Amino acid sequence: MAKGNPALLPLEIAERAALTFKALADPTRIRILHLLAQGERSVTDLAKTLGLSQSAVSHQLAFLRSMGLVKYRRQGQLLFYTCDDDHVMTLLSQALAHLEHE
Repeated sequence: MAKGNPALLPLEIAERAALTFKALADPTRIRILHLLAQGERSVTDLAKTLGLSQSAVSHQLAFLRSMGLVKYRRQGQLLFYTCDDDHVMTLLSQALAHLEHE
């Protein structure tokens, strides 16, 4: 066993990690990220696939965008979203794989 003080995770890093998990703590956001992991989707397509209003989907996408988890491109008046953080997508994939083994 190592002697001395164990390495302490800095509070700022712990807070950022908690925010990442907060982003994954909502079923709608998980469903959106799962769809985006399969490829680019428009807000309209996401709303239709999820059975939600475009406003509700846009609200969740705005949160995910503020966290740096998704990005978008504009084509005319449509916005197309893709994943923008492979690490978080790996976390999501691992969580879903874990559930398959329960």
